[in-house]
Amino acid sequence: MAWVYLIIAGLFEMLSVALISNLHKKRNFQALLLLIFGFGASFLFLGLAMETLPMGTAYAIWTGIGASGGALLGMIYYGEAVEWRRIFFISLIIVSTIGLKLIAS
Repeated sequence: MAWVYLIIAGLFEMLSVALISNLHKKRNFQALLLLIFGFGASFLFLGLAMETLPMGTAYAIWTGIGASGGALLGMIYYGEAVEWRRIFFISLIIVSTIGLKLIAS
């Protein structure tokens, strides 16, 4: 169940990164509350995952999901540059995340 919590935490982290952009555009109380909820849920599920998983592994995977997912969301929804170098390095993050999952206890 810890891995499910960790994936959920990573998805909330990804969502929260996108909500930062939303807050900069709208600058209203609802956008702020959504951002706080997103990061709060991310930390909650990360904490639940870390009850079982080693801290280093959980944090690295959580960060990898958030960073690569945030970059992909930026390219898909916010018109950020889509170039082979960005895709290559995002792929390295994803492969590293999978590698950590495979070797983690």
